[in-house]
Amino acid sequence: MNICMLAMEENAMTAATMTLGKSPFLTFDEFIRHWASECPDKTALSDAERRWSYADLEQRTAKVAAILQAMGLVKGDRIVWVGKNSDLYFTLFYGAARMGVVMVPVGWRLAPAEWAFIINDTGAKAVFTGRGFDEAIDPIRNEISNVAHIISADRAEQMIEGAAPGVFDPAGPDDPVLQLYTSGTTGNPKGAVLSNRNLFALRLNKDNDDIPYLQLSGDDVILVAMPCAHIGGTGLGVMAIAAGLPGHVLDEFTPDGFFDAVENIGITRLFIVPAALQMLINHPRCRQVDYSRLKYILYGAAPIPLELLRQCIEVFGTEFIQVYGMTETTGTIICLPPEDHDPAGNERMRAAGKALPGVELKIADDSGNELPRGTVGELMTRSSNNMVGYWNLPDATRSTMGEDGWIRTGDAAYMDDDGYVFIHDRVKDMIITGGENVYPAQVESAIYGHPDILEVAVIGIPDAQWGEAVKAVCVPKPGHDIDEGSVIAWTRERLAGFKVPKSVDIITALPRNASGKILRKDLRAPYWKGYDRQVN
Repeated sequence: MNICMLAMEENAMTAATMTLGKSPFLTFDEFIRHWASECPDKTALSDAERRWSYADLEQRTAKVAAILQAMGLVKGDRIVWVGKNSDLYFTLFYGAARMGVVMVPVGWRLAPAEWAFIINDTGAKAVFTGRGFDEAIDPIRNEISNVAHIISADRAEQMIEGAAPGVFDPAGPDDPVLQLYTSGTTGNPKGAVLSNRNLFALRLNKDNDDIPYLQLSGDDVILVAMPCAHIGGTGLGVMAIAAGLPGHVLDEFTPDGFFDAVENIGITRLFIVPAALQMLINHPRCRQVDYSRLKYILYGAAPIPLELLRQCIEVFGTEFIQVYGMTETTGTIICLPPEDHDPAGNERMRAAGKALPGVELKIADDSGNELPRGTVGELMTRSSNNMVGYWNLPDATRSTMGEDGWIRTGDAAYMDDDGYVFIHDRVKDMIITGGENVYPAQVESAIYGHPDILEVAVIGIPDAQWGEAVKAVCVPKPGHDIDEGSVIAWTRERLAGFKVPKSVDIITALPRNASGKILRKDLRAPYWKGYDRQVN
């Protein structure tokens, strides 16, 4: 499908008649009704096969609301999506959000047992499966027996086609609409609950600040390429809706999918992880594509290697913005602007960036007291982006977010005199591999039980392609030998592939402090020798 010229004509037409993103709206219902009125024929959503206008989106999401009402769902109930990115996912999400039903997208790369935990944790009344996932969910149907409705993509489309638009009480700014699961340090993931205000309010601050790279114009087209179970995926769809722009959806990131979107859709802005940028640069098609419409590439989850930045600037000819955020902060709260990206390298390229308008940052001690500039402490943040809390986990919520609204990021950092934040290390032990978060405790829990293993510690080590790779350090049971392949295969049966160790070391005993805590820094030290920080 080639809709590039159509998108460009639509955008040129509407750019002259409206100011994007300046509205005071704070809910999906307000935005969708507004854009359906202002630019009904303009593209709202597209994928490789279909295109929906804002008028279509208003009708389809109102039908979704009617379908959910018919199932007995009310404001505050949960629905789950198990599948890849899809225009259907966003239609269901926006329709549910209009009436205050909370969407919970589940990572399709997770193991079925992980799906079951999340589905049961949500108390969801309905589960929607993306194309290709009808049979994938079969092994856990008995484990999610409390779910009243399991609906395939084809069935959902039929229901939407046959429904009449519903009449509903719209969700308010502080009503939850999205629940994203983030890996937990204690083994199980936690559901971060996000409201309409979390998703939209900070955008008002951005629009009121005259910073070019934060502005969206009528000719912009947003590419949704990262997984919808991550804020970097769903958040780009929200960006498009907030500005009345087309959001083009890739079911998953592939180099050819990206190149096709550039050539046929005319995308102008996207979010991507550095590991994916490396895939693009190494692809034989990369230097044959016309990138003249591409304005900005946002990247995050890891800093960009200097040599990769040089190659990207040469090939794409666009501007780069590094973004830093968490699920708990509804995505980006810090960015490193284009002017700080220098192909020759500079000190600021080691920084995560500086606060977005409307975001407060501080470097704090263990008690939350602000530390002087240049001093390493824990990075804390406060803004309208801070989550409502963790689903059904009041203690975890209190330990992460104080009554004064400050969230602990878990990252050790320092701030320079100009407000730039430099990530020094992790307070927590999270591993970031290819943009995916992996917590050692969950991997260790999966490995425990292996018949040859007495103890195990999981660490992240530098990896040229993925930023970090997962490594298991194992102690054998007396009289047993540990086979690396056996450990990897054992873990693969229990966890998503990206959480499985890429390598296994065998040692006689794990290093511990006087209180018995495993000294992960000691385990990591040999692999990070020559690096000035243990974050790649």
